[in-house]
Amino acid sequence: MPTPNPAALDFLLSRRSRPAKTLGLPVPDSDALRPLLAAATRVPDHGKLEPWRLIVLERAALVRLAGLVAEAGARLGKSPEDIAKAETQFADAHLAVAVIESPKPSDKIPAIEQTYSAACVCLSLLNAALAAGWGANWLSGWPSHDRGFAQTALGLTEHERIAGFLHIGTEGAAPPERPRPDIDTITTWISE
Repeated sequence: MPTPNPAALDFLLSRRSRPAKTLGLPVPDSDALRPLLAAATRVPDHGKLEPWRLIVLERAALVRLAGLVAEAGARLGKSPEDIAKAETQFADAHLAVAVIESPKPSDKIPAIEQTYSAACVCLSLLNAALAAGWGANWLSGWPSHDRGFAQTALGLTEHERIAGFLHIGTEGAAPPERPRPDIDTITTWISE
């Protein structure tokens, strides 16, 4: 049995994402970010394929992405409100990490397991940032699901997808607690 870590369990039981719009300066520099990225990649990875990669987006890159949103939104027929909301996600940010699902060919490891592994990287980076005392939020949104935006903005290849944008910064305001699932309602116990 591993040694119990009550502090880690307490953290997981009380963790709370911070809305990206409340995150400001300062943001972690590369020295502070590297251990968070290392923690993020210690995830279940059947076959040790590493079916993901990371793109650190600093302020100038985020402003560039915000500028690409309007073009993508117009091409997709998005409303001005949807475009403005998506632009804000990038224009108001100071640091984000794009987690890129980059599946590897495998006869043994199904593609869906590689997708799950990329999602685990997102959650692990979110929790690592929060555990380190930063505010953090995992966002996606319609631009992240648009192939044209992904290729133009981040240079993704045909087989890659954006699993999420992890915004990290200094929390400007603590969010209120939100209702959590009723474990007894969503859990089935099978003993035979």
